Amino acid sequence: MTFDPELARRGARWGAWGATLCVALLIGDHTLAVWRSSGEASRVEQLEEHRSDAEAALRLHEERERQTAASVARETRGRIAAWLLLLSGSLFVASTTWLSRQREPRSPSLEEAAALRLALMAPGNGGGLSVRRPTPPSEDLCFVDELIDRRGTGREGAIPILQAIQSHYRYLPDDALRRVCERTEITPAQIAGTSSFYAQFRRSPVGLYVVRICHGTACHVAGAEQITQELRRHLAIPPAADTDPDRRFTLDAVACVGCCSLAPVMMIEDDTAGRLTPASARQALDVLAARA
Repeated sequence: MTFDPELARRGARWGAWGATLCVALLIGDHTLAVWRSSGEASRVEQLEEHRSDAEAALRLHEERERQTAASVARETRGRIAAWLLLLSGSLFVASTTWLSRQREPRSPSLEEAAALRLALMAPGNGGGLSVRRPTPPSEDLCFVDELIDRRGTGREGAIPILQAIQSHYRYLPDDALRRVCERTEITPAQIAGTSSFYAQFRRSPVGLYVVRICHGTACHVAGAEQITQELRRHLAIPPAADTDPDRRFTLDAVACVGCCSLAPVMMIEDDTAGRLTPASARQALDVLAARA
């Protein structure tokens, strides 16, 4: 649907005027009813004192019928005004929200961000993919040996060593962990306990791209779970895994990325996109998969 800012502004004005008119009607009707109530009660009392008189009795009956009809009419007006107030308020909120979203600086879509990243990292620009596939540990354990030489062989260095290995390989390879146990006082049981206790450590390889899907409150309400399930289905990720069989994408559900106003949000490495749908998130991964 094409955005028409004038239509949105007109809807906001109509909603505001309608809501203001309804509130004024409700307040005025209530104030008038309170002001009249004392006089109506006084008239009824006076007529009841002379109810033995036929004419007074007739006037009492007519007064009560008039007051009843006025009360029913007031309740009807109140219900109508309440419904109109609800509609006017909804129109105002919808119009202002629509208008404010169109005025916000547009964040690049994941397709645009991916195209820009790939263009900047193309060989002609002196770059290459900043997210590299990890080198098979069996062919590259020199890093582990150098790390141990720098950190030492004591058990107290377990966490810093594991963090450095995780940063280098993007997960904790078995070959690297065996080398740590061979050359240090760190035991397999200590490594198993530490790596399973801290969520930052991974024991399985990650894909070329790590996709972080926000599952904070705002994103969860806006459909983060549906986006996650659609991406898992689209990438054919097994139920107990988080990486697709081709090792292109790893899905990571995170607590919050700090972009609640753009919910639902996901990040591919350092690129962020919001207000996603399952379809737009799937298309963004297809763009990267085609160029990886």
